This record gives sequence, C-alpha cells and structure tokens, in this order.
Amino acid sequence: MSHSLDVLGGITAEQFLAEYWQQKPLLVRNAMPEIAGLLEPSDVMELALEENITARLIKQKDRDPNQWSVKSSPLLKADFQKMPKLWTLLIQAVDHYSFDLSGLWKKFSFIPQWRRDDIMVSYAPQGGSVGKHFDFYDVFLVQGYGHRRWQLGQMCDAETEMVPGQPLKLLPEIEVNFDEVLAPGDLLYVPPGLAHYGVAEDDCLTFSFGFRMPNVSDMMDRVGDKFAENEVLRNPLVDIVRDQISAAGEVTPLELEYLKDKIMEQLHNSNVLEDAIMSLMSEPKYEENIPEAEEIGTGDLEEALDQGYSILLEPASRLLYTEEDSEVLFWANGEGICISEAFTEKLKQLANGESVALDLDFADEDMLEDLADLLNESILMLVPPADEI
Repeated sequence: MSHSLDVLGGITAEQFLAEYWQQKPLLVRNAMPEIAGLLEPSDVMELALEENITARLIKQKDRDPNQWSVKSSPLLKADFQKMPKLWTLLIQAVDHYSFDLSGLWKKFSFIPQWRRDDIMVSYAPQGGSVGKHFDFYDVFLVQGYGHRRWQLGQMCDAETEMVPGQPLKLLPEIEVNFDEVLAPGDLLYVPPGLAHYGVAEDDCLTFSFGFRMPNVSDMMDRVGDKFAENEVLRNPLVDIVRDQISAAGEVTPLELEYLKDKIMEQLHNSNVLEDAIMSLMSEPKYEENIPEAEEIGTGDLEEALDQGYSILLEPASRLLYTEEDSEVLFWANGEGICISEAFTEKLKQLANGESVALDLDFADEDMLEDLADLLNESILMLVPPADEI
C-alpha cells in the first residue's frame, strides 16, 4: 500500500496518477515549504547575466499592455534599463545551478526521470505575467517567493485559435473556472492543454517543474539517423520477381507494398529501434550546462574509498536504463554506454536519483574504471564529505 504524500496534499501517488495526471489540476497549500527563499529576485537577476544561461525577458508596452516583446539570451545589463511597468524574466534549467533545487526532483519520484524537462524560474514584479496560454506538457507550478494569482480555464489543443502578430503563443480569452493566489510553498499541478494565466501580486518567483513527452517527429528522425549509420542498409534492395509487365510510369501496389515491407522489417529490429528511442530520451536538453570535468583516475578514486565521498548524477546530464530478462542496458547523454556487471546495481541507483557512497564496495578494478570514465565524461559527479564543502 502506497503512503500518502505531502507534496500531493495527502493523497497517494497512485491516486494522483489515476485521477489527476494529464486530466485535471490539483492545488496543494504548503506542499513544498523548503522551496521558499531558496532563490530571491536578486539571485535570478544575477543568474540571467551569466554565460550559457537560457533566459527570456518578456515585456509589455506601457501604452498598450496587449503588445508584447521577447528578448532571448544572452541578456545584458542594458536590457534591464528603462523597463516598462509590466515584465517577466524566465530562466530555464535553474536546477543545473542549484543542488538544493535539483534535489527537489525527488518530490516527484513517482514520475519517471525520462519525463523530466527542467525547472524554470519566473520572476516578475507586481502585474507581470507571460499572458494567457497553454502548454503541451505537464507542469507543477511551485511558488518560491512572493505571491502569484493563477486562473485556469478551458482545455485547448493544436487547433485552438491564438492571438495573431505576437511573439508569444497567447490565447485571446480564458474561461475562468479556477482563481487562486499561491503563497511560498504552494503547488499547482496543471495538465497539458489546460489554459492558465498567472499574474504576480507582488515581486514573486514561481518555479515550474516541467515533464515533457518526446514527439513522434523527433523519434522518427532519430530512427532514421540510426539506420543511416548502418552501411549494409545503404546497398540497393534486391528487386521483386517481375513476372508481369506494368506501365512505365506506374509504381504498382505490389511494388509499393514490397518497399514498405522492407522498411517495416527494419523497424521490427527492436535493437535499433530501442537504441534510437533511448538515445533521444537520454539526450541532455541543455548540453552547454554540463561542466567540464577535472580528470580523475582509478588511483585517485582508490585513495578516496571510505573517506566520506558520495556519487551523484550530474544535474545537467541524463542517465537511463532498460531492464528485460535480467539484462540491463544503459544510455547516458544520448549514447549507449557499456559497464561491468559489478557496477550495474550501483549505476541503477544513480539513474534513479539516489546518492551512492564511495565505499569499499567499489574496491574492484572494473568498477573503478567504469566510475572514472563516467566522472570524466561529467555523467556522474563526486561530492566531497560535508566537512570539506
């Protein structure tokens, strides 16, 4: 029997997934009190000017708030001069820069890691917003500082009419059936397609924990890339048996079916298909945020055994695995990786978001080599003892 979760307002993960996930919103007061004050507006303003940050500065004209402008990173100090009354600053992947924030993903461990997108922070002064809109992904909106009023409305889809001539995808209207103000620590789950509109009541920071599905187009592209790597598949096909003469300009149904069958034969090659999908899903969204690792060798790791060090997944990296018939396969940052069997269980723990102690369990040459490789590729990171931080 599952336990009730405070982050879900006392219901179980199973109940949430059955009744709310991708279906309807959920408001939970004081769901994540630990997020309050992790960042302040000044921190976000400083972060926006950092190199490699992915940010957007959204402004509304003072004379006509229905006219919007968007400036994407890199942002400069000059971009924040002569600001209008209404504006919003969005910064993507703030979990890559804060261990405290990245650690909060554990609150949503009932959703697979491969569904995670990033944690975005939105900073706005009183009245600031990004307009009435909807998203194609699941999001948990968590208030971190100040207050924001949220209105929820109708369900939308790709055919929904949008406001023309604006740099943002904005809805002309929202049929309000939910109107609440969130305070620090409050959480609002918004399913895909649900119209929503958030307006700052005062200087406020809102954190968006996004969960996104891959799309078919990207998966097909990746499958095509994998097939293109196979030199054998570059050879022309053997022709069909030609026992009838057809018109010179016609591709007969039999010929077309033959060609389609050849494609389907390859798609049914599960190894290639699975590798393509897993490579896509393990690809880091913000590769530029992956830090350059300091070279470490097995000797260094051997000396650090049982000295209080721990191992974590690097926040900007992705590590996933499949398990079938006792065979475990791993992918990291868009590529399949090979490791020793002895390291398998430890690496599964790390992929699941757990911290693993660098203890005497690693006193194995193959495991130390695997660990060194993954540390040097910035897939994993080594965390020193608390008294050395």
